Amino acid sequence: MKDAESKAGRGLRPKHWVSMIPYGLDQQHPNGYTEILNTLWDNRDNLGYAFRILRDGCCDGCSLGTSGMYDWTMKGIHLCSVRLNLLRLNTMPAMDWRLLEDVAALRGRSEKQLRGLGRLAVPMVRRRGDAGFRRVPWDEAIGLIAAQVRGFDPQRIAWYVTSRGLTNEAYYAHQKVARFLGTNNVDTSARICHAPSTAALTATIGVAATTCSYSDWIGTDLLVFMGSNVANNQPVAMKYLYYAKRAGTKVVMVNPYREPGMDRYWVPSVTESALFGTKIADDFFQIRPGGDIAFHYGVLKMLLEREWIDREFVAARTAGWSELEAAVCGVEWKTVEDSSGLSRTEIERFAEMFGRAKSAIIVWSMGITQHQHGTDNVRAIVNLQLARGFVGREHTGLMPIRGHSGVQGGAEMGAQPGAYCLGRPVSEESAAELSGLWGFAPPVHKGLNATQTLEAAGRSELDMLWQSGGNFKGTLPSPDHVSVALGKIKLRVHQDIVVSPTMLVDPANTVVLLPSRTRYEQRGGGTETSTERRVIFSPEIPGRRPGESRDEWEIPTMLAKAVDPARTAEAFRWNDTQEIRDEIERVCPTYRGIAALRRKGDNFQYGGARLLEGSFPTPDGKGHFSAVAIPATTDAVNSFALGTRRGKQFNSMVHANTDPLNGAQRDHILISRTDAERYWRVPCC
Repeated sequence: MKDAESKAGRGLRPKHWVSMIPYGLDQQHPNGYTEILNTLWDNRDNLGYAFRILRDGCCDGCSLGTSGMYDWTMKGIHLCSVRLNLLRLNTMPAMDWRLLEDVAALRGRSEKQLRGLGRLAVPMVRRRGDAGFRRVPWDEAIGLIAAQVRGFDPQRIAWYVTSRGLTNEAYYAHQKVARFLGTNNVDTSARICHAPSTAALTATIGVAATTCSYSDWIGTDLLVFMGSNVANNQPVAMKYLYYAKRAGTKVVMVNPYREPGMDRYWVPSVTESALFGTKIADDFFQIRPGGDIAFHYGVLKMLLEREWIDREFVAARTAGWSELEAAVCGVEWKTVEDSSGLSRTEIERFAEMFGRAKSAIIVWSMGITQHQHGTDNVRAIVNLQLARGFVGREHTGLMPIRGHSGVQGGAEMGAQPGAYCLGRPVSEESAAELSGLWGFAPPVHKGLNATQTLEAAGRSELDMLWQSGGNFKGTLPSPDHVSVALGKIKLRVHQDIVVSPTMLVDPANTVVLLPSRTRYEQRGGGTETSTERRVIFSPEIPGRRPGESRDEWEIPTMLAKAVDPARTAEAFRWNDTQEIRDEIERVCPTYRGIAALRRKGDNFQYGGARLLEGSFPTPDGKGHFSAVAIPATTDAVNSFALGTRRGKQFNSMVHANTDPLNGAQRDHILISRTDAERYWRVPCC
């Protein structure tokens, strides 16, 4: 045993020794009490402010949505490690800006070490050839940017907005200023994560949002997670699952990797679960990466064979069924098995549960969307739910679950290249309508998304990038290529609350740093939109404001006023976020009610608890099936063969070097196409 202990200490724990340990005690799992103690220590110099943020603010972690430490799904405290880890970003003091005078001294530091320097405190400028940044007044910084912008072709200007605790008001201001300057090259991490969901849902059911509420999880017969790992990304959702399990809900995982947190989880605020853990997933289906569409076709084949199609619903409320039925019947089981990576027996097991269920919700995330065939993946999910009539009623629905607290609202406020704001695609007609509401006509050219923007920068076809938050060097697969592309942009503007490695890339001409305030610091408070379409108000929290930082929405507005003072008199008459909410209500009918949100806890759920209860908001009022093609086996594998960082996205601020649930390194992982095809059961993001 002594030898076994020695090997275990080096990570070589023998199997016979593991078998002697009670189940779960050798696994990693969250420890809420440790997180609380760590949070107290980290925020010891500003505990009063930290407590007020937790008590009165929204959660700036995931997209579940809170008011203080409570939500609308369950009784009891809503608090998780993600929110606790993010708290220090709001409470830490201003950094010593003199540290930025020598960039070379900072280049060896990690993203986490740079954040630890403190909050960005003052505007700073770095010219080509300078060793670092110099401090400048706000007027000089904005004036410098404005002078260059006037000489740029608007189509060579781009805007990128992350979801770093940004509010709906901030997203709205950013995209409106970008359009005022004449560009549709505006994008956000919100669109990047769920663009396939937006496209597929809009085309099939007429709405690009979840159709149900989180409360529908508790009591549904079947809850299916496809390419989604809420244990890592929305930890409080595990408490929802605990109560769902208590209500008799079956939880099923469909994923290439068996996420340990979805297999068994320790909910810290539930005594029984905290001590012994809770079995979450009742069944697991380990499909091949890229095998989702084939899997769905296999399930549909079984639903047809067993006559588990809701024929009444299909006939009354859908279109395109006959085409899909023909496609399903034309698919051979061998194709289904080869492409999905599952046997017919395994698929039949899932179809049995799904076909006999009286209600079911399918939840998906980036394991479905971040694929070459992401849009068709989502269409295939819609096919399943429409075939069973699992939309528009209690405990049923389609849920593209969001990651960060701001991403749903970010997309709906228009921070994307293809739409000005909710319900208004980029077009001559929409531009004409908005010109009367905004006081200027927005551009109608096709905008670039974030990836296309960086590609354009690499070709020296981009003159300015305004980047609010985000760290492309730390999240994209090739940091060296990112640095080269950024280094070719004439003017880079980084609006942020902390220093990131992207800011330190040498300038082609000029780099400007603009210190921003957090959501809790902005005048008039702010709102966010959760995954379940709930628009939630969070008040301004009294506390210190670091250095010369300005409100997130205010900074781009300052630029618009400096570029063209005459035209902005009508377009940007905002003094605080209340006036922005007043405008959002006029411009975005779906958000009617946002102007009345003024106090902690004020909220509304647009569309009600469930969408699609009557008709579908499609041109013909019906839900549409899609006879999508099954990717060839090699194409399915290659669609997932990419460089990635586990647990990181465009907007992520990762606080641990390893995944807390399985110990996997959150470092750069490159999967070659050959290796992906041979080892398709590798852990993937």
